[in-house]
Amino acid sequence: MNKPGQKQHPAPHPRRQALQRLAALAGGGAGALLGLPSFAQGYPARPLRIVVPWPAGGLVDVAARQLGTRLQAALGQPVVVENRVGAGGSIGADVVAKAPADGHTLLFSTSALTINVAMQTKLPFDLQRDFEPVCLLAHAPSVLVVGPSINPASVQELVALARARPGQLSYGSAGVGSPAHLAGELLKSLQKLFIVHIPYTGAPAAMNDQLAGRLDFQFANAAVALPQVRAGKVRALAVTGAQRFAALPQVPTMVEAGVSNFEADQWLGLLAPRGLPGAAQARLSAECQKALAQDDLRAALLQAGMTAAPAGTPASFDAALKAELAKWTAVVKAANIQPE
Repeated sequence: MNKPGQKQHPAPHPRRQALQRLAALAGGGAGALLGLPSFAQGYPARPLRIVVPWPAGGLVDVAARQLGTRLQAALGQPVVVENRVGAGGSIGADVVAKAPADGHTLLFSTSALTINVAMQTKLPFDLQRDFEPVCLLAHAPSVLVVGPSINPASVQELVALARARPGQLSYGSAGVGSPAHLAGELLKSLQKLFIVHIPYTGAPAAMNDQLAGRLDFQFANAAVALPQVRAGKVRALAVTGAQRFAALPQVPTMVEAGVSNFEADQWLGLLAPRGLPGAAQARLSAECQKALAQDDLRAALLQAGMTAAPAGTPASFDAALKAELAKWTAVVKAANIQPE
């Protein structure tokens, strides 16, 4: 109530109030504007780009395209998969880290992302500051394979052989800092072994040397290992995931084979630039979960050497990323692994 003699002001016009609220939102930055209901209703407004930091035709690319096909059908917008290769996956990750956080540019990556962060001190992005987890799509287990240079029948026999011949057994990988390399380092650390790492230019090259008897064992990705296991050219002793792999149901996990606390499969999942609006994150996550419930996607992933991830949320994916980063940081530090 106005006091006597005080000038009375008319009530604000409703249109003026609306304009003032919009101005306040604009002053709060683009993130506030993107939180308007109209954004949720209009997303996605244009084609989506999924950046894959690995070559076309590889395991990661196959999974990304399988997901992209289903997102395109569900979202009603084209989904383009773009391969941005280099620096162990860091070039593609940096592209997405610096993209607008509007849900139209996404990253499809793997455990290499957390391993790179564990190994590198000068990356152009920060995993926890620059990315928003969206969906964990799949796990790609590796297979511990031996032969023909050695022929242990179990993981425990391999460990016993390595202890009896310190420094004489070799294991291969697709390069320094690759998932197979760190899986070998994890085995060394847990079992206190002295085994020699031999880096190759890729997983197929390591398998070729193993078949020729120049390499004793390796943690090969399932896509590379399965044909040789089925042909009887190498023996599968264990898989690196938390569960047995459906394509090799008779092969135990590393934990079942007697190596406690060993889990080293690769994750494959979708991330976005930090600041992704909640509406876009929720929509993308929901569509990913619907896709994962489809039998044809699960079958396609298994055919390519992967297992569909169980139902999850962005929060559960975020927790998994943090656990992965802590694990590989400890392994890298203990083994004093230096980036090439």
